[in-house]
Amino acid sequence: MTLTDARPSVSEIRFGAMGSDVHVIVVGGHPDLAPAARARIDQLEARWSRFRPDSELSRLNRLPGRPVIVSSDTLTGVIAAVDAWKATDGRFDPTVLPALVAAGYDRTFAQLSADDPSPYDSPGAAPGCAGIDIDAAVRSVTLPPGTEIDLGGIGKGLAADLVADELLEAGAAGACVNIGGDLRVRGAAPTADGWIVDVEHLPDLRIALADGAVATSSCSKRRWKRAGMPLHHLLDPRRGRPAAAGLTSVTIVAGSAAIAERLTKAVFVAGADGAAEIIEDAHATGLLVGDSGNVIRLAGIEEYLR
Repeated sequence: MTLTDARPSVSEIRFGAMGSDVHVIVVGGHPDLAPAARARIDQLEARWSRFRPDSELSRLNRLPGRPVIVSSDTLTGVIAAVDAWKATDGRFDPTVLPALVAAGYDRTFAQLSADDPSPYDSPGAAPGCAGIDIDAAVRSVTLPPGTEIDLGGIGKGLAADLVADELLEAGAAGACVNIGGDLRVRGAAPTADGWIVDVEHLPDLRIALADGAVATSSCSKRRWKRAGMPLHHLLDPRRGRPAAAGLTSVTIVAGSAAIAERLTKAVFVAGADGAAEIIEDAHATGLLVGDSGNVIRLAGIEEYLR
């Protein structure tokens, strides 16, 4: 009798979307699932991108004070962003978009000038999400005057969650969806060692997951200057300026990529001193890298490290 390897086939695809590198791994299922995942991520980007004038998000931002009917995807995205604002006491805030634009991030990062001579003037604190009206029954969203939103990072995390779920529903035995460091894994892994994830900025550490998510936010990648002032894209909503709480990188392990993503932003704003309470309340864990390169391991992370 000849023994054969019964492990299911593995397919993968790499491409660019949502301003990031995307890597999708599909275990088992039909060979068309990986290309279908790419098409789905492209669809979500077309609906959520603030850089596309024809996106649903751009239309919503152009029509403050008026109810706008959106797709179920965009409704889900806005609800996730508002819930994240509530859950983090405003440390994560999708209404920082005007402050991002004022800082010069008014186009895709690839098009952004590394050293813009224009003067920099922040509009101040973000307005927050309290005035956003959502009518789920008719799929309408109304932004108050003076409020614009950016689904940005939480959109990437949510997309990873949605696509991973949809791949398993379509017959995959397992899936990994990584959108620019917002990563969700589900089901059977391609190797007997399970899903092993490299930790960005910490090459000696890896995270092992059975079913869950990892998200990393860092101020070391998306950086530029405005009138000689160094800036980055991770803003403190209370000031409308780049967060300066002593951290250069935050990696969070949580049950979903959307939750992990919102927690990275909240911790980046709160700093290391406030991180433990934020993360423990969310039943998550993680790794922080301070400005001096020191690594802070939050409670519970050891069980995931390899």
